[in-house]
Amino acid sequence: MIDELAAALLQGERAALSKAITLAESVRSDHAEAADELLTRLMPSTGSAKRIGISGTPGVGKSTFIEQLGLLLLEQGHRVAVLAIDPSSTVTGGSILGDKTRMTHLSRHRESFIRATPSSGVLGGVAEATRDALLLCEAAGYDTVLVETVGIGQSETDVADIVDLLLLLVAPGGGDDLQGIKRGVLELADVIAINKADTATRAAAERTAEDYRSALSLVRPKRTKEPTEILLCSALEQSGINELWIHVLGLWSRIEQSGELSELRRKQAIASMWRTVGSRVRRHLEQDAFQANSFSKVAARVDSGQLASRAAASELLGSLGLDARLLDG
Repeated sequence: MIDELAAALLQGERAALSKAITLAESVRSDHAEAADELLTRLMPSTGSAKRIGISGTPGVGKSTFIEQLGLLLLEQGHRVAVLAIDPSSTVTGGSILGDKTRMTHLSRHRESFIRATPSSGVLGGVAEATRDALLLCEAAGYDTVLVETVGIGQSETDVADIVDLLLLLVAPGGGDDLQGIKRGVLELADVIAINKADTATRAAAERTAEDYRSALSLVRPKRTKEPTEILLCSALEQSGINELWIHVLGLWSRIEQSGELSELRRKQAIASMWRTVGSRVRRHLEQDAFQANSFSKVAARVDSGQLASRAAASELLGSLGLDARLLDG
């Protein structure tokens, strides 16, 4: 099964890519083992794509912007994959919005791939298997992978741990919007784009750009030698997007040539390993019948104030045969 799936995926078959991502997202132990084997086998074929994160508050026009950017890249001969992280349904656990319904033109192109993935309650703007999906897209031959986050929130920063560059989209008149964007996101953004800078709202967009320049003066710059650029664009009028992409390409080339890109990806791979360890330990505690019973009892004591959270974590680790001193540091 894995041999056939890997071969089909390396040939760029979209059905194989969808199946592989579904396998990586599954929490079944046999699926996890198969996904581990598949990803390990495909690793030599990963790493060639530009990984771009796109974040912004709901309503800023992320999907429209991504569709126009994707169509532009397709015209230039690129193969584009979009990993869109949607809020999860509390009933089915599936994606609520479904970006294929909002990117109709892009989704129909044979050289594009769009995957809407439910966040499944995972904070940070991305889903647990988003990085795995990104690697699978690279193995399938997509040279540009765009990761659309759920929307700016308290923890909307994890996307920076899986992409090369982070683009923050902002709407004109974003003074109130600026209050809702956490400082950490501004510090992590490589580029800020004022979207919806249409003819009628151009003046408001320029004022918003000034507001963000002022805000950036109060936060630590991501790159001391290169201040975060603020650009204007309109996905509706299809203006400024090419100029924005040229800037992103220039920035990506500079971090590649300096060695920053390879170091960033190395750190991201290690961080992903530890996140997976944590998620699998928790899943074991929740799903194993004996451990789930123990987990519930410990959680109840924390809930009632009888046990401190840190002590509870030590007790749960002890039930797994792990030294509680692992929590130190």
